[in-house]
Amino acid sequence: QLQLAESGGGLVQPGGSLRLSCVASGFTLDHYAIGWFRQAPGKEQEGVSCISSSASSTYYADSVKGRFTISRDNAKNTVYLQMNSLKPDDTAIYYCASRAYSYCAGAVGLSVGALYNNWGQGTQVTVSS
Repeated sequence: QLQLAESGGGLVQPGGSLRLSCVASGFTLDHYAIGWFRQAPGKEQEGVSCISSSASSTYYADSVKGRFTISRDNAKNTVYLQMNSLKPDDTAIYYCASRAYSYCAGAVGLSVGALYNNWGQGTQVTVSS
């Protein structure tokens, strides 16, 4: 069974950092682009970042550029999202998802969830003092 599992969420103060992990089971990630999404209460789902299978291409939402970094370790079947300088507006459930292709859908497709076919259950990130 193909599964993605996120971890690393938690409660952090504004200005703090967290690193989220997305681990695959039942398949290997190295052929697929992986994206991170988030959804805050009462808000639409937002695409946060995407990384191609070889890590040669990455995309970020404007709201996180310069603060978040996506990376992958295909040997560990894991994709990471390093989140620095966190703000209360970053509070959300964060999900990782895999595409059926090695490439991301570009900046235009960053928030289009329908372009991804496997999703994790999510991990809560809360930024509060």
